[in-house]
Amino acid sequence: MIRASAIACTMALVGCDSASNAPEPKQIAADDVQSGYVFLTSQTQELQDDPFENPGYLWVDRGEQLFSAADNPAAPACASCHSDGLSGVAARYPAVDLESGELLNLEGRINQCRTKHQGLAAYPYESDALLSLTAYVAEQSQGVRTSVTIDDTNRQFYETGRDYFLTRRGQFNLSCQQCHTESWGKQLRGDTISQGHGNGFPAYRLEWQTLGSLHRRLRDCDTGVRAEPLPYGDDTYIALELYLAARAKGLPVETPAVRR
Repeated sequence: MIRASAIACTMALVGCDSASNAPEPKQIAADDVQSGYVFLTSQTQELQDDPFENPGYLWVDRGEQLFSAADNPAAPACASCHSDGLSGVAARYPAVDLESGELLNLEGRINQCRTKHQGLAAYPYESDALLSLTAYVAEQSQGVRTSVTIDDTNRQFYETGRDYFLTRRGQFNLSCQQCHTESWGKQLRGDTISQGHGNGFPAYRLEWQTLGSLHRRLRDCDTGVRAEPLPYGDDTYIALELYLAARAKGLPVETPAVRR
């Protein structure tokens, strides 16, 4: 995912063949899948690795407080149902809710618990409270390898996400695939193009100077190619999350990661 100021360079880097003449989509070999952490400077890696310096832990700490105390005294706190914690859970999301058939990311599952089990209103997407709770839950899976499996229950969602990843869009006519599968590791001005994995989100992005969700990053990327970004929490972005999680299978959860 790249900044708009660098798109012109990217066009020259990846080329602009028409979609009708495009070859079969390339894929990253399983033994060559690398986290965005690999493409950071050593200073940024050190910032992520130190829990006392990593600013993302400010949100993790707040999330722990929200997890332990209910908004409404009459409603159960998250901790009352999940007293043993949620280690490993984030590594399996997005996942299909078997009762509704809906694909939920971690944010969606948290809000479903609030409305269904706590009788509370859902947190707005990208709100500080939802980011904090999501970061806290995801941090409990830190180091656990992503393990999303594609089967008959989620294949349709996976294919929707894959199609979005492969489709050229915006005034620059670029797809996620062109940068993050075909051109990863190449230099783009002062940056190295990553493989575009989401295993560190919610993440503290230096460009934002705050914590943000994967959907915020996806919206930035769509804006960067001068395409209309989808709304936060959009079903297509959640399907794209599923595709990205499957594509990153085996990478450890890094939340709260630090990114450029």
